[in-house]
Order: sequence, then C-alpha cells, then structure tokens
Amino acid sequence: MLLENKNVLLCITGGIAAYKMADTASMLVKEGADVHVCMTKNAEKFITAETFRVLTKNKVYTDVFDEDPDDPVNVPHISLGTSADIILVAPASADIIGKIANGIADDMVSTVVLPATCPVLLSPSMNVYMYENKIVQDNLEKLKRFGYKIIEPASGHLACGYDGKGKLPTPEALVESIIYEISAAKDLVGKKILVNAGPTCEAIDPVRYITNHSSGKMGFALARAASLRGADVTLVTGQVSLDTPFGVERVDIVSAADMYREMTSRAGDNDIIIMSAAVADYTPENTATEKIKKKDGDMTLSLGRTKDILKELGSNKKDGQIIVGFSMETENLLENSRKKLSSKNADMICANSLRTPGAGYQVDTNIITLITPDSQEELPLMSKLEASHKILDKILELGK
Repeated sequence: MLLENKNVLLCITGGIAAYKMADTASMLVKEGADVHVCMTKNAEKFITAETFRVLTKNKVYTDVFDEDPDDPVNVPHISLGTSADIILVAPASADIIGKIANGIADDMVSTVVLPATCPVLLSPSMNVYMYENKIVQDNLEKLKRFGYKIIEPASGHLACGYDGKGKLPTPEALVESIIYEISAAKDLVGKKILVNAGPTCEAIDPVRYITNHSSGKMGFALARAASLRGADVTLVTGQVSLDTPFGVERVDIVSAADMYREMTSRAGDNDIIIMSAAVADYTPENTATEKIKKKDGDMTLSLGRTKDILKELGSNKKDGQIIVGFSMETENLLENSRKKLSSKNADMICANSLRTPGAGYQVDTNIITLITPDSQEELPLMSKLEASHKILDKILELGK
C-alpha cells in the first residue's frame, strides 16, 4: 500500500463532479491512507457527508463551528489542515479557487486550507467558459506562484452540455497525483533516467511479425518508481497495453531498430539508463512489401542480428553514468548474467528466471537477483513496483 500511515484530507466543493470523490476516497483507503473529508454546504447538495463517513470511517466536517466541546484544544478547521500530509481540493469550483487565491476563509473548505502547511492540490472542475475566464485563470496562476499545485482538468463533454476543458479527472488520476506527491522520498530529484520496456516487433510482411511475451510491466514499474522519487524520466516502450506512469515522458516504438535509435540518441543526456525491454536479437533480413501468400510445403525465413543496444551504451558510457541491464534466463541464471555484466560493460544486471513461479512476463510480481561486479543480492518475491524501488536503492548506492 503506497499511502500507508499517510493522512490525506479531501476538500469537496459544490459541483456535479463531487460524486467522483466517493471512488477517490475509497481508492485512497485501499492504498492505506487515513482519509479525512470536509465539505462545503453546496457540496452536500450533490453527495451526502454520510457517504464519506462510511467510506473513510472518519467524521466528515461541513461546518466551521462543528467542534467537539469536550476537546476545546482540537479545533477542526485548524487541526485538519495542519495535521494532513496532503490536501486535495476536488472538485475545485471557481468560487473556492477565488477564495483560496485571495485569502478568504468563510466556509469549511477555505478555512481548512488557509492554515495548512502541507502540499495542497487543486483540481478545477467547471463549465469550459468559466474555466477559461481570465479572472479564474489569473487566480490559478496566483495559486501556482504561492506553491499550490494545479491538476489540469480533462477535456470532453461536460455535465452542463458544453464540450471543452473542465472535467474533473478520473479518481485513478486524482489518487495517482497524491501518490506522486507523498508516497516516496524525493531522493532522485535532479536525476535524468532513461528506461526502456516491453517487446519489439520485427516485421515479416505488412501482416505478420516476430515478437515475444514481454508485457512491459517491469519497465513501466521502474519508470513509475523513478518518477515517484522525483527523477526526470523518459520511457521508451514497445507495443504494450499499459497506461503511462504519472510524470513520465513516453516514447512509443515498434522495432529493435526503432529502440536502438531512440535509446542511443537519448543516452548522453541521462544520468541513469535502465534496459528492461525484451529487444529482439534477430530480425528478418528482408521484409516483404506485400502479404506473403500461403503455399504448399515449408517456408524458410532468414534472420539477421539486431544491434546490441546495451553493449553500445556500455561502450560509450560517460563519466558518472550508471547503466543497468536485465537478464531473463531459463538456465544458468547467475553464470549467464555475470557474463552479460562483463561483456556489456554494465554497472548492474537484474537477473530473473522464467522458470521461477511469480517471476517473468505478464505477472505483477518478480524475483530478481541484483548482480554487480562486487556483490550479488537475491530479492524475495515482491511486486514489480517494490522490486523497482529496490533496484533504484541499489543504483543510488552505486552512485556514491
């Protein structure tokens, strides 16, 4: 659970999108957060306070004067904001944006936000013309200057009947914004990290291609973990069915040649390179321009070697740069991985076996052995995100 022991305060204002906050609260609880909610009176016209009380198992505050007479020291409109690890105001109406931007505190939400010392996220949600109003935009810019973080609204068909920018992002996006802010120490701030992921597809003809079973999950987990820790992350990926991690620049490729071009052209600008993609070792020497028709008898396909990206990067490693490779084996895991570490001039190889239950392609877990010139550490079965953090921890050790 990425938000275990974190105190998250949801501030909900009046807008039709307030209904999405029920799912947001539930998802935060599942991530281990202690979730508290305060609402404006107008918010209660769209969703009840009781809904959030049931979901969070905490009292919901809607009135500035709703205090406990038996605990006069604990003043909720002060303590809620000052005890939170993060505050999310969503949906953030034009009204609440204007109040917070100008120091007005006349309802529960604006009063709670004003004394807060933690990060405050605001997720605007309103009619497109309200959102584009110059006064609203000026208030948003003012909030940014004072350190508030704005989650850009989504575009689409709005409840008011108009089309445009103003939709509240999905609960998944809101939760990910919170996770990004507070789930991990920002010990990679200032570092540029290049990660690759997924399979490559080598065309035989316009219809057929050669590929492998890689899902890209390990590489995407690595990119997500690095982004959560504050790195500037670029993810070069083959064709996969995965959402781009929050804060990550994604570059989509198809073939091994595409991967070689993107990785080698970007390598010099990065401090850390992690090669977790399953790049094809061979590609058809000739790709037919038309679909190859079926005939009687066998067909022979001539394959040529693709360029060795990891070896190329290792041969041209700049001073201080750390290069990490992956080794997927079915036999002689450690022996083959150590050979790869040496022959590719890598700083670390993350080795795993396709034969080990819980490891390999398509699954959300992995069992990895971290191999460096001076050490060898086998990690237990864990999620690929957890394994990614262990890999990044080791990379930081190597960089000392």
